[in-house]
Amino acid sequence: MKFDRIIKTIFLVEFIKALTKATIEIFKPKKTINYPFEKGSISPRFRGEHALRRYPNGEERCIACKLCEAVCPAQAITIESEEKEDGSRKTTRYDIDMLKCIYCGLCQESCPVDAIVQGPNFEFATETREELYYNKKKLLDNGDRWEEVLSKNIKLDKIYR
Repeated sequence: MKFDRIIKTIFLVEFIKALTKATIEIFKPKKTINYPFEKGSISPRFRGEHALRRYPNGEERCIACKLCEAVCPAQAITIESEEKEDGSRKTTRYDIDMLKCIYCGLCQESCPVDAIVQGPNFEFATETREELYYNKKKLLDNGDRWEEVLSKNIKLDKIYR
C-alpha cells in the first residue's frame, strides 16, 4: 500500500513538472519558420550548388589544372582545356554531373585559385535528369549570380584552411 502511494506521488509530481514546462513553452517565441516564405540561416561552410567564379575584371578563375577532376571520388567532373596565346591554359569544357556528385567539397578544397566552389543554393530541384548536367556556362552563371555571397563565405572560411 505504502509503495503504491509513493509511486502515485512521483507520477503526480512529474505530471505537474511537465505541465508547467508546457505552459512556459507556449509563451516563448516560435522556433519554426514559414518555409519557403521565410528562410533560415545557412552556415558559410554549407555545400550546395556548384559555381565557377570569375576575377573582378571578368576573367575566369579556372586555370585548367584539373586538380578538381582528379580528386573527385565520384568522377563527376570533366574538364578539357586549350592553351591561350600567352602560354597559360583555359578551360574549353567544364562539366559536372550533379547526379554523380556526392557534395564532399574536395573539388573546392583542391582548387588553388578558388575557381570552383559550392554555393549557398540548396533549392535546385529539376523535372528532368538532363537539367542536372551542369556545363561551363551554367556554372559561370551560378558564380555570377552568387558572387557576393560566395566571396563573403570564402573570407569567413579562411580560418579553417
